[in-house]
Amino acid sequence: MPETTPPNTADAGLEVRTYFVRGRNAMVARTDFGELFVDYYLHLSANHIKVAPEHDAMFKRALAAFTLHCASRPWNEFIAWTVNFQQPLVNLFLAGDNQAGTVTGRIFDENVKEGPHNLFYADVVRGTQPARRSAVTFDGPDPIPAVEAFYRQSEQRGARYFQVGEEEFALATEHPDCDLTWFQALTPEAVRDLEKTETLSFLERRIYRWHCGCNQERMMEVLAPVMRQDPAALFGDDPKLEMRCPRCGARHTVTREALEAFLVRPK
Repeated sequence: MPETTPPNTADAGLEVRTYFVRGRNAMVARTDFGELFVDYYLHLSANHIKVAPEHDAMFKRALAAFTLHCASRPWNEFIAWTVNFQQPLVNLFLAGDNQAGTVTGRIFDENVKEGPHNLFYADVVRGTQPARRSAVTFDGPDPIPAVEAFYRQSEQRGARYFQVGEEEFALATEHPDCDLTWFQALTPEAVRDLEKTETLSFLERRIYRWHCGCNQERMMEVLAPVMRQDPAALFGDDPKLEMRCPRCGARHTVTREALEAFLVRPK
């Protein structure tokens, strides 16, 4: 694809580039997710998180779809998705901060709520505006059709995802006056060779990395209300407890002594 700005090799992370397809009125975002998938697996290993192969495959596709979606959105958005599947019974959670260029997430495969439909929840905070939530239903066990259903029902425009390589994905989204016949006829092969058949205008490059930002202090903020009300129920006879970050599943150990000191320190 044509390039108007060279990549900054000093930037650490996954580079996503977006292009406007002239004459078709569509935008395309595309990248190879190999590097981000490696970071995800390093995170699982470091925190001793074991994932069922079926859930792992679903999460990787959701992570690719989510990152491309983030790259196509305004810079000042924080985005979170919760994708509830009934078969298999699992929730996928993803969160992204466009200003920081970070994405993270985790798989919930225990105590997942059963219901009549798969549900897709999208939460967005843009700048200082109030948070917005959308919820749509979808069919099947693949997260990518779930995201496409979200675009149709909530965004009121079309989006199509394509796996164009072993770990390479692309997102095409409608813009006003989009050539819908061309858009609906797109195939993975056509998207892979788009620069040969269409005129592409480079829009921007964004760098994303796997990062949650959870730490000991944030975990103590979560535990503080329970500690104030019923410390015995929280710790029992143990001097410490282990918890996992609700956003990424990272393992954190919090001692009773540290939490008591946290509660009395000046704010």
